[in-house]
Amino acid sequence: MDFQDKTAIVTGGARGIGRGIALALARRGANVIIADLDEKSAKSVVNEIKSGGSQSYFSETDVTQQWSTDQMVEATLEEYGNLDVLVNNAGVGGALGFNDRKIPNNEDWQQTFDVNVFGIVNCSQSVEKHMVDQGYGKIVNISSIAGRAGRPGFATYAASKAAAINVSQAWAFKLAPYGINVNTVCPGLIWTPLWDSIAKWRKSTEEQSTELSPREIFQRTVAESVPLGREQTPEDVGNAVAFLASDRAKSITGQAINVDGGIRMN
Repeated sequence: MDFQDKTAIVTGGARGIGRGIALALARRGANVIIADLDEKSAKSVVNEIKSGGSQSYFSETDVTQQWSTDQMVEATLEEYGNLDVLVNNAGVGGALGFNDRKIPNNEDWQQTFDVNVFGIVNCSQSVEKHMVDQGYGKIVNISSIAGRAGRPGFATYAASKAAAINVSQAWAFKLAPYGINVNTVCPGLIWTPLWDSIAKWRKSTEEQSTELSPREIFQRTVAESVPLGREQTPEDVGNAVAFLASDRAKSITGQAINVDGGIRMN
């Protein structure tokens, strides 16, 4: 999979899964834009990519605002002249302090959908005109196995990730006539800052008597849930994204691929 002379945007690319995706694309030769609000972490990833021989820069982007995602695309085209891949990875588990609340509040619902769903919509709308004009493009949206089935107490996140899959399918139908592929990757159990927050939420709500640390709660969940018996990594997701963003996947669109060690077998 060669991404030489290809340009990719990765939203939420400063940490966790987003960083893994950005590095996977850069290792294959892509220019990678790290679109995030965390400037310090994003610039660290930019430097990591540059040290590996690929081009990269930081775009301060709020995916909940269309004007911001428009600016992200305009700056990318000005810098590199082309835009071939969009990875909508930015995501949240709720509003600030969500892991301390047993029941999500209205702000949790609003913030989760603003980022996890409208973020995909805003970024896709910002790139689609350019991709339609060039008759080529790859959009890969990051959902979650949580989007495959809801669960009590964490419905905000699960519902937003289910919506992400549906939105991806809608855009796949919409853009297929223009040679643009739109797919989804559903990560499984990956230890990231978001999962740390989820584990803290479980500890404070579902398992108040447990003496396990958040990391130990995560490891127990892996042992109980993953048929392959191991946690997944950002690199695992990055490899799947790189495949879907490559020309080897030119006949794949509208699909949601689980990268979860067999937790959900669709």
